[in-house]
Amino acid sequence: MGKPDTRRLDREIQQTNRKLEAVRNRELWPLDGRERRAVLTGLASGSYRITRGDSTARAERKLDTAWQSAETRLVAEIAALHTERQRVVNEAATARAAKKSSGWW
Repeated sequence: MGKPDTRRLDREIQQTNRKLEAVRNRELWPLDGRERRAVLTGLASGSYRITRGDSTARAERKLDTAWQSAETRLVAEIAALHTERQRVVNEAATARAAKKSSGWW
């Protein structure tokens, strides 16, 4: 038995890390629909308040909350992917150890 096949998980981890970096740079492409709607609503309400001459504190809080929730979601995804990768590696090691211990010699 060779090394465990973790290429798919490694690729997913790498892609999710790229998404997390993009969210930290305030790019919209990695956001899901709900998060994208929240960000665009915050931007629209903030720009409306600016044109009216009102305070934009609530819109800024809404934007910060939306970005923070997207970042939290991606960090949780990365943690879950790392846990799954570790489980696959441990299963392969257990199978390899069982195979060696049940040998003829």
